[in-house]
Amino acid sequence: MAHWLMKSEPESYGWPDLVRDGGTEWDGVRNNAARLHLKAMKKGDQAFFYHSMSDKAAVGIMRVVREAIPDPKDADWVSVRVEPVKALPRPVTLAEIKAEPRLAGMELIRQSRLSVAPVRDEEWKVVMELAAR
Repeated sequence: MAHWLMKSEPESYGWPDLVRDGGTEWDGVRNNAARLHLKAMKKGDQAFFYHSMSDKAAVGIMRVVREAIPDPKDADWVSVRVEPVKALPRPVTLAEIKAEPRLAGMELIRQSRLSVAPVRDEEWKVVMELAAR
């Protein structure tokens, strides 16, 4: 199982919306690198739901329940289906992630504008550790 981080602006579609809906089509991604990451996702992979812009924090965990298909809004792009797994015990902020030396190579920091990025297994464990504090 691979791990990912997927960003959404909470004012547009946040963690509470995903929980309310029980899942969603993760569409609207318009970046070539992010598209490649969506295409690489497999059913059962997990992703941090990251509130971008205002909160700048990982707030929950979601699961990929359907692999990439052409984006319903634009077939040149792709989308995946995700469902909520659980909220993190507490949000892990971007500031905390940047302050943690073990996360210095995390794609969230290296390519901060990317809306979908891989998370290495060891990084996933560290973020989960931070969330449990």
